[in-house]
Amino acid sequence: MNTRPILIWLIACYAFLYAPIAFLIAFSFNDSRLVTEWAGFSMRWYVTLVHDDNLIDAALLSLRVATVSATIALAIGTLAGYVLARFGPFRMRGVFQASTLAPLVLPEVIIGLSLLLLFVALAQTIGWPVRRGALTVILAHASVSVAYVAVVVHARLTDAGTALEEAAADLYAAPWKVFALITMPLMAPALISGWLLSFTLSLDDVVVASFTSGPGASTLPMVVFSSMRIGPTPELYALASVIVVVVAGILTCVNYSSFAGRER
Repeated sequence: MNTRPILIWLIACYAFLYAPIAFLIAFSFNDSRLVTEWAGFSMRWYVTLVHDDNLIDAALLSLRVATVSATIALAIGTLAGYVLARFGPFRMRGVFQASTLAPLVLPEVIIGLSLLLLFVALAQTIGWPVRRGALTVILAHASVSVAYVAVVVHARLTDAGTALEEAAADLYAAPWKVFALITMPLMAPALISGWLLSFTLSLDDVVVASFTSGPGASTLPMVVFSSMRIGPTPELYALASVIVVVVAGILTCVNYSSFAGRER
């Protein structure tokens, strides 16, 4: 079998995916303000990035929002996934499952608009929230991410089965002890994956945050999106390069740790 066409096709696909990223990183070191004209190697845009308070504040806000919203989504999504995996048939199960998983299929525009209308209605009815800001973005992101956590936890518990939990119960372990010593360790990989997925989704979101944020609560993707309306700048290239390097470093460390663990 001739594998050369397949290899060429794979190389072309990877080049299509990663050549723009390589171009972006290379031109982040461009001395010119024009992003299409090379004027020599320079670190000036990284220095500009470090002193850009607007971008730094937006990045810190995004990290706070992502951390808190992922934690809230983990707590609620774990309970939802556990109910779907372990409670069996119950009344209104279909409605509960559909409402839990709805954010997976609904367009983000619909979710963002509905949450905006909800916050406006609450403000007019009970006087809260007084204004939209970081808190409303956190609640919006958490409500979206709950579905992803529930799916991951549900799949993990369904795949693990109930044999270990039943064996512990047969040995007269209390229900709370079965949950703490058996179920929680079984769910641990799903909990970690669900939190990281929720964190990433929150950190990457533009649409829902645009609907639910207010003055002084612009996340990093919102700031970048607003800046791109007047065209890309080398400073944004530098920011993207930093994010790519950080993510690549984290993935490398995780893969190395996993490989080292298997070797032992």
